[in-house]
Amino acid sequence: MLMCRDLAEIASDYIDGELSGRQNLSVKMHLMMCKDCRTFIGNLRASTELLQAHSAGHPDEELLRRIDERISEALKTRRTRDKDDE
Repeated sequence: MLMCRDLAEIASDYIDGELSGRQNLSVKMHLMMCKDCRTFIGNLRASTELLQAHSAGHPDEELLRRIDERISEALKTRRTRDKDDE
């Protein structure tokens, strides 16, 4: 019987359709019984689709600038908070 950690090791291959028929059946049987692994596979599939959808184009420069600003703000806030705790 396939265990959760075993499924996690082959999850990408399952999503990509690269498993043998027997392995594929084992995964499907496990997913029928394990809600946590169904959630894991669903999240992994969604993440994979999101990455594929956004990897084809060039990054939006404005988005990257806003991300950099937020990271800088968060780091400044953290440093200030850490100094106050000393």
